Amino acid sequence: MEEIFDYLPRELVTFVLVTVFSLLIGLSQRRISLKREGETTLFGTDRTFTFIGILGYLLYILDKTNMHLFMGGGLILGILLGLNYYVKQTQYHVFGITTIVIALITYCLAPIVYTQPSWFYVTVVVVVLTLTELKHTFTELVQRMKSDEMITLAKFLAISGIILPILPHTNIIPGINLTPYSIWLATVVVSGISYLSYLLKRYVFRESGVLLSGVIGGLYSSTATISVLARKSKKAGEGHAAEYAAAMLLAVSMMFFRFMILILIFSKSIFLHIYPYLLIMALVAGGVAWFIYVKAKMRGEVTIVNEDDDSSNPLEFKVALIFAVLFVVFTIITHFVVLYLGVGGLKVLSFVAGCSDITPFILNLLQNPGNITASVITVCCMQAIISNVIVNLCYSLFFSGRKSSLRPYLLGGFGCVIGVNAILLLVFYLL
Repeated sequence: MEEIFDYLPRELVTFVLVTVFSLLIGLSQRRISLKREGETTLFGTDRTFTFIGILGYLLYILDKTNMHLFMGGGLILGILLGLNYYVKQTQYHVFGITTIVIALITYCLAPIVYTQPSWFYVTVVVVVLTLTELKHTFTELVQRMKSDEMITLAKFLAISGIILPILPHTNIIPGINLTPYSIWLATVVVSGISYLSYLLKRYVFRESGVLLSGVIGGLYSSTATISVLARKSKKAGEGHAAEYAAAMLLAVSMMFFRFMILILIFSKSIFLHIYPYLLIMALVAGGVAWFIYVKAKMRGEVTIVNEDDDSSNPLEFKVALIFAVLFVVFTIITHFVVLYLGVGGLKVLSFVAGCSDITPFILNLLQNPGNITASVITVCCMQAIISNVIVNLCYSLFFSGRKSSLRPYLLGGFGCVIGVNAILLLVFYLL
């Protein structure tokens, strides 16, 4: 924008921007008036808002130093808007003040455009236009909300913005790098990713299909998602076998992406070591899922099915408590394993950790590396993940049933993922 001022007067450019932005806001109000046929509660639309913006510009430009004219014009405009609100309230029993607030924002565009950077005033206009158009969306969103949804949001804000900053950084156990802050930081990060996947599932992809359920569920917990999908596959029938198997593999693929995000947050040095492996495995798992789905679709064996909305609250206190306890347990076990058994014992422990939730184990390695090298931590993360993928395969076979038509897809799909994982791990050892 500063470059334009080299060729055109600043006042001209500002006037044009204020006029255009005011007109856009007025047109959005015109759309609202057209949707409400026969309603006369709006005091004006496109031309009125445009003139309000121009008036604000003229009064501001005539007295930029003291802004007496601008403030006086704002006072008169406020009185007129107040009278309009009184008429709406008494004659039409309409109590909303959204249009009045938007008119006041339009009046303030002139000093904002004249004094603030372009990204700021464009952002203001975009937010106003967006919120104006999203009224019905917000109404539908509120209607879909559970009764305790705001309490859930308050919980997340509390654990991240209130509890975390006040926790001490002192070690709980002498000699072990374990602080209340590190424990809760890991809990907050994992809960944040889980909460995001919960919101996507419940409000953005409310009536998503099985495949999308696998993608979103993998961000939360691949093990839980695979177990739920395996149970549901019993009732879905043989026509959905390939789709459910592909969804489980997509959950595994998203698990690799989730760990990429977590590792990047907690340790950039480890991330630089491990991201090629995680990226390759995410693509392999996603590619196998796509192959299974497309092949079955070509044979006419796929019938799209929508998932029921059974998403649960990921911020329940017991869930956070279990994660925190596991984090403490793995921290203590890892400390003594390294102390008495060395790196070899840690590598064995990584395979054992894969039988449970591996997130606390991996985050513990990232936050408390001690004297452990980045290559050893990378190997332990890879081994824990491949162990967890094997456990997920066992869960999927068990919950889908012995006679399930998913078994060939599961054995073949998970077998490919495990095989590639083992090859990459072997290559990493050799290098």
